[in-house]
Parts: sequence; structure tokens; C-alpha cells
Amino acid sequence: MSRVLGVAAPETPPPLAPGVLGPPVFDGVPPASGVPVPGGAAFETSSVGSGVLGPPVFDGVPPASGVPVSGGAAFETSSVGSGVLGPPVFDGVPPASGVPVPGGAAPETPPLTPGALDASVFVAPEAAPGSPVPSPEASADPWRRYDPWAAAPLGAGPLQQTGGAVLSVEQRRRRRRRGLVGGALLLALVSGAVGGGVGVHLERNGGVGAVELPQAPAEPGGRAADSVAGIAARALPSVVTLHVSGSEEAGTGTGFVLDTRGHILTNSHVVEPAGSGGEISVVFNGGQTAEAEVVGKDSGYDLAVVRVTGVRGLRPLPLGNSDNVRVGDPVVAIGAPFDLEGTVTSGIISAKERPITAGGESGDASDVSYVDALQTDAPINPGNSGGPLLDTRGEVIGINSAIRSAADGTDSDGGQSGSIGLGFAIPVNQGKRVAEELINTGRATHPVIGVTLDMDYAGDGARVGTDDSGGSAPVTAGGPGDRAGIRPGDVITAVDGRRVHSGEELIVKTRAHRPGDRLELTVERDGKERTLSLVLGSSDSG
Repeated sequence: MSRVLGVAAPETPPPLAPGVLGPPVFDGVPPASGVPVPGGAAFETSSVGSGVLGPPVFDGVPPASGVPVSGGAAFETSSVGSGVLGPPVFDGVPPASGVPVPGGAAPETPPLTPGALDASVFVAPEAAPGSPVPSPEASADPWRRYDPWAAAPLGAGPLQQTGGAVLSVEQRRRRRRRGLVGGALLLALVSGAVGGGVGVHLERNGGVGAVELPQAPAEPGGRAADSVAGIAARALPSVVTLHVSGSEEAGTGTGFVLDTRGHILTNSHVVEPAGSGGEISVVFNGGQTAEAEVVGKDSGYDLAVVRVTGVRGLRPLPLGNSDNVRVGDPVVAIGAPFDLEGTVTSGIISAKERPITAGGESGDASDVSYVDALQTDAPINPGNSGGPLLDTRGEVIGINSAIRSAADGTDSDGGQSGSIGLGFAIPVNQGKRVAEELINTGRATHPVIGVTLDMDYAGDGARVGTDDSGGSAPVTAGGPGDRAGIRPGDVITAVDGRRVHSGEELIVKTRAHRPGDRLELTVERDGKERTLSLVLGSSDSG
């Protein structure tokens, strides 16, 4: 049985022409009118009784309330079965293929009567037996038919949870940026406040906890081989300090190891206080101590050799060549100035072949040494005597022997004088020869010319004595000078082309050579200069 929904009937539109399709139903939404149906068959709608159309049914779901039906005509829903709604009929074909109609029979569409709706049939479900029939008042109130699960009307906006406007992607990005900027400003403000408070506390209270000062990290202990530290590291184990004591005096000096047999080279004036019955104690860099005895000494060269026994692990210092030294070469001195053992100083060679004499405290000149010395500005003080002067290879090029002190020979405290940057070392070539002779024979040989010099001569050069000067003959008969043609009263002004200005300088230049060396002497006689060739002789000294 069909029911009429709604109230007053609107005007009836003109009937559809054969073959013209009214708007079919697509899930409750009519298509545009005038769309032909495939196959050319006319679509007929069911007849509608009089009255006004209520909301049509979409698969049993009412459309949005208040939506007018095209043409304004009332329509009638067809009954499908007892209380069960089937899909709307399009020429007897269900819209969704394969969808069964409840009850098993396909509903037929009744013919369209005058005044019916020019739209597709919206089939309303047959009311179940005993279910209430909607009244006209209920039909007029759309909220009584509200279905929250119904599809949204066409043209409706997106669903919103809060009722507010939906933000776009750009708006959401801007909002996030504003939030980040605000958070950063807040964090900066809080950090500044906390930092200021901590700073005030540290300033007033002097910090928190124990004070720990910054310090550079530890570095490897090695140094370049040619640096002062590298040279000292290799040489110190071979340098010793000598403590000498005798019946009348004592002293301190330095020495260095010559070989593994225990021979140590030092200055003659260092061991002199021991005399014939004194003691010499040798202290090695590691602290080991040993007693030493004198092997030989020579005051003319100011060199001495002592020997220790029972000491293992001796490390000899390598010997260099003093002929290779040039002014300006860097040097390192090691010794025990004022008994401060293992002291290292450095400087340069400030001059070469500097003729010096040292000693002479005995009064008879027997202890005077004549040295054609290397001059250095490396600080050398009392106690450095006998220590090594090293080149950048760590090789010995000289034996520190003397210093030039202040004019009065003392410092401001009345004690021993100190360094003023003028130190003198015996060239190692001379030291090597003398040390070998002292070890092998206990004596050192001196090269001689075979003449007696007038040490009171005030002129320039070294004058040979005269017959009336008294004493021994001025020219030794058959000696090197006699064979070379030197005569009493001759003035020797140069040796191998280098000027000499006094008798001391001639002795220094002579002793810088070995016996048997040939010298070229420039001699002035009767106002004329001549050159003589001379082979040095030899003499022993005790």
C-alpha cells in the first residue's frame, strides 16, 4: 500500500515525452534533466496522489530537510514487500548491479499520472507492522527525522570539530613559527636571569668549590737532537763533578769521560789542591760516587787525566774537531759552577785563537798555562773548569779553562768573581793529543823553537834574547831555531802569516802545534823582514 507524504499538492508539470528520461536517482541525488537513458527506453515514474511531497527517501535515508523537489509535485513511494525497502527502480533495473531486492521480486514502476513529479521515484520503505505512521506535523519538522550518519548535502563545507574555521597549511606554519620565537625569547630571558644570578654569586663568594687553574697538557719528553735540551740530554750522563781536597786547600771542578776504562779529562788546576796525598771524589750525573787517582797532568797546557775504577756503564763523550769551528757557531757548556753540578748554559763562539795565559800563582811561572783558546760568551763560572764545550752535534770542541773576571777579580759581595760573558776553552785537538800522552806515558810533550825569549821586551813582536841578557844561550845550538837561521836579537813578528805581539803570544802559537810540525816565521833583523822555515822540536814536562 502506498502512502502520501506531505500536505498541499503543487502544480503538475507537463508529462514527459516518450524516450525522454527524467532525472534518475543516484543515492538520492537527481541528475540533470534531459539526460538520455542508454538503450533509448523512456523512464517512467510512479503515479503520485494528491498532496505535497515530503522529504524523499535515499535508500531509506531521508534527504536534507527543506530541499524542494523539482517540479514541486507530490510523489508516492512504491511498496516492495512487507515493510522492506528495495532500491529505486530504473526501467525495472536496480541501480547497483547484483543487489538483490528483498522479497525476491523486482518492483514495478506505476505509470505517471497527471500532476505527478517529473523526477525519479524515491522509494520509501513500507512501515513494519505495528510501527507508527509519521504524521504531517512530524514531516514538517525536519529535526525529528535527523540522521547523524546521513551523507552531507552537496555543497556543504568540511566537517569541523570545534565550529571554528579550518586553518590553512601556511597559517599553521606561521602559528608554529610564532610559538618557536616566543619560546626562544622566554628561554633567553630565563637563561640571562639565571646566568646573572650565578655571576653575582661567583663574584661575591669567589667561585664555587676548589680553585683549579688552567694548565697546558703534558707533551712528549723528546727534543730535537741539535737543540740545547737534546744536546744536554745526551751529554749529561758523561759529565762528572770532581771534589778535590788536600792538606791545605780544597776545590771543585768538572770533567768528562774519555773512555770505558774510566779515564776522565779535566784541568790541571782542578786537581792541583790534591797534591801528592790528597783525595779526589768523582760524582756522576746519576748520583753515583767513586774515588779517582791522577794519571798525569801538565800545567803548561792546564790539562790533567784522572781515573776511576769499579764503575760500570761509563758513556764516553764523542770528540769533535776544533779546526772546524767558526766564529758564531752555537755551543753548550756543562759544569758545576759554585758546586751546582749538572748546570747547562749556552752561547756562541765569539772568537778563535785567542792567546791567553793563566795561572802563575806560584811566583816562578811554573804553573803558567799558555792557551790558543776558543772564546765563548756561554756563561762559565768557577767550578766549570774542566767541563766540556759542545757543538750542535753534541761533540766536544773545547775544555772550559778560564774566564775574564771584573777588574778587581771579585764580585760585589767580596767572593769569587763571576762570568761577564768572556770564557775561554782549550781546543779539543790540543786536548786530545795531550790526554793521549798523559794516559800512555804520564807526561806531555811540548813543541819548541829552541830559543830564549826576552819577556821584558816592550815592542811589538817577540824578541829573541841577546848574549848579554845573562843566563842560558839565547839560541840553542843545533836546535830547531839554530838550524832555521834565527840569530840573537831577532824579532819574530808573525807565525804562518798571523801577527804576534808579545813573547806570550809566540809561546801560545807554538804550543798550538805538535812537535814535528813545520812553521813559517816572519823575522825582522836590522830593520828588514825575512821568512824562515822551521820544524818544531820536542821537550818533556813534568
